[in-house]
Amino acid sequence: MTFDNKRRRRAPNDRARTKRSQSPRPQDQRANGHRSGDHRSGDNRPSDPTHIPRPAFGSGGGGPAGGPVPGKDEILFLPLGGCSRIGMNMALYGHAGKWLIVDAGVAFMGDEAPGIDSLMADPVFIEERMQDVVGLVVTHAHEDHIGAIHHLWPRLRCPIYASPFASHIIRERLKEVGAQRVARVQTFEIGDTLQLGPFQVETIAVTHSIPEPMSLAIRTAAGTVMHTGDWKFDPNPLVGRSTDFEALKRLGDEGLLAMMCDSTNADVPGSTGSEADARAGLIAAFAGRPGAIAVTGFASNVARMTAVAEAAAANDRKVVLVGRSMLRMEKAAQACGFMDHIPNFIGVQEASWTPRSNLVFLCTGSQGEERAALSRLARDEHRDLWLEQGDTVIFSARAIPGNEESLADVQDHLRSLGVEIVTPADAPVHVSGHPKRDDLARMYALVRPRFAVPVHGTIDHLEAHARLARSCGVERAIIPEDGDIIRIAREGTGVVGRIEPRRLANTGRDLIVWQPPAETDVDIEAEAEQRAKVRRIAA
Repeated sequence: MTFDNKRRRRAPNDRARTKRSQSPRPQDQRANGHRSGDHRSGDNRPSDPTHIPRPAFGSGGGGPAGGPVPGKDEILFLPLGGCSRIGMNMALYGHAGKWLIVDAGVAFMGDEAPGIDSLMADPVFIEERMQDVVGLVVTHAHEDHIGAIHHLWPRLRCPIYASPFASHIIRERLKEVGAQRVARVQTFEIGDTLQLGPFQVETIAVTHSIPEPMSLAIRTAAGTVMHTGDWKFDPNPLVGRSTDFEALKRLGDEGLLAMMCDSTNADVPGSTGSEADARAGLIAAFAGRPGAIAVTGFASNVARMTAVAEAAAANDRKVVLVGRSMLRMEKAAQACGFMDHIPNFIGVQEASWTPRSNLVFLCTGSQGEERAALSRLARDEHRDLWLEQGDTVIFSARAIPGNEESLADVQDHLRSLGVEIVTPADAPVHVSGHPKRDDLARMYALVRPRFAVPVHGTIDHLEAHARLARSCGVERAIIPEDGDIIRIAREGTGVVGRIEPRRLANTGRDLIVWQPPAETDVDIEAEAEQRAKVRRIAA
């Protein structure tokens, strides 16, 4: 979310109508498996004349369950996370008295929250209705979609449905909390259809920056909606299946009531590149480098991992994985058969005596994380490996907003060692995993939804997506925020209520109730007026 120089970035879900002062630190109240009181701040969102007034539903903090019971003639959509900031994706679908959970992820925190590793949605609303929950379906294995499952398992004791790769990752995480024997993780193949109570869920292959991503066609007696998950159109994804265009077109031919769609690049023109493009860029970037090469990216991007291995082989180099997340993902990818065609990685000990001109480090730490492998190499704190003058570090990932300061610090350390730095701005060594504007328009042409509900992004991303959706011919684009209850139906579609979304913070030891820090000197009235204007255009 960007503002002009007179405004500062706002904390997510903080909607006060007056200028703010600094807020207290997170309340140190443990939230493992129980609620420790009601810490809601009330509905402080700016007024919006285009929206239906939102009654508050549910207790949100420990009282008896009340509020909406989804009817047979409607689908209720309630995002608990993912519609106010990047990450923390968790969505609920309600129909005929039952609820379906889609994903349960985390959002990682930086210097703005010392001592906090990640945030996740507090599931109190759905916890109070667990007797009516038919299951949790996972769209893919990125942390912002599955990273909360093992933390929340004591409160969400429902079946988990996931692809083979995601199932492997989830089961490993459940082992960390001793729940692997009691948690029911049911594996399916992409293309399968799941009958979960009144929901018939067809899983549709798409492409993204991780193996086995999928979109969900959720069919009910009230109509069909599509939850895209994270996606792009990649004709050569390197790992896994390509997008199932026939299934998407068939969905449009059947008649799609609404699409809940990825908005991460909705403000970026053009189309997203292929993983094959990143591989070609890495092969070229490796050529002629005199010393060791370190590449950092997201560990979950197995296609990028294979691209680095192929680029290394093309330049007579061997690859060593550095960082626990890299090793975990490589283990899962090997178990699922995604790395059968690439050269074996070498161990740290072999790397320590390999000539530097024949060596590639594939490292965690693309976002400047303090404890990640690249940060330790930059500070010369790794026990077995090092970087020196003449070496090169390639950032094969873009900076997530909010991580710029941490990244700059790591890069300063690298320059002090005499290391050359290559970023996506310098060479084509990265492609996004999300659709840009031309890709979104193509998706709308394929599935032709009556209504659009942009998700997965900041409010600015969602607003840009809503404007695009209107230009693609949808009847109405509804811009949600976390906690909004949206009724999707043949008649009467719109925002019909709201719960106050609560957050849990992971300190590395406990989950505590999170109170977001507020910013000072923000002109909220002007901001609300501008947002209402944009929403009138979008709706």
